Amino acid sequence: MVEVRGLSKHFKEVKAVDNISFYISPGEIVGLLGENGAGKTTTLRMIATMLKPTSGTALVNGYDLIKEPHKVRSQIGILFGGEVGLYDRLTARENIRYFADLNEMDSKEAEKSIENLIKLLGMEEFIDRRVGKFSRGMKQKVAIARSIVHNPSVMLFDEPTIGLDVTSSKIVQDFILSCKGENKSIIFSSHSMQEVEKLCDRIIIIHKGKIVEDGTLDEMKTKYGQDLEEVFLRLVGESR
Repeated sequence: MVEVRGLSKHFKEVKAVDNISFYISPGEIVGLLGENGAGKTTTLRMIATMLKPTSGTALVNGYDLIKEPHKVRSQIGILFGGEVGLYDRLTARENIRYFADLNEMDSKEAEKSIENLIKLLGMEEFIDRRVGKFSRGMKQKVAIARSIVHNPSVMLFDEPTIGLDVTSSKIVQDFILSCKGENKSIIFSSHSMQEVEKLCDRIIIIHKGKIVEDGTLDEMKTKYGQDLEEVFLRLVGESR
């Protein structure tokens, strides 16, 4: 469960995120849509405790990100797009184990989780090889395993398929749907309307740091009589 309450982030005179509130239930995928600079990534980084809000807060499974950031971090898994940030000189197993250690997992519990993930993601052939020469798809699997080794109940995805080929994108999309099947609360940011339509139960459109629409795809189509892309362009245009 994620409950965002009046969350704001200002960088000097710029209001990157401006007093937004929303709720995400277990087993729900909520898509964040917005142009570059709309506030999507800043919102996710605040929920992840990577940025301190200027005002407002968010609760992650009841833990306040301002008062209990350490407990919030234990509840979330993060998968961002672009460079996956793995340690090239470590093996895939060592990369995953390192993040298990960061999450203060018991050694036996960590090893059991890693072995399950190796089978789940089909990493048997390369799990003990250094990741420096891995393909993008192989690295993405390691990044996925790293993000869920501690079995978080809340997942944050910030454009996780950006720059990926079709096969690697499918790996990520299937993983997101598997998280939904495990009743995790999921926030998903993407520029791909097709991807959002395929994966998301609800859509939040952000423009200039403010929420301009929040609803299901069917609700938006009924309300505006247009498809998602047209609704998005209409709302962003009206908000300029």
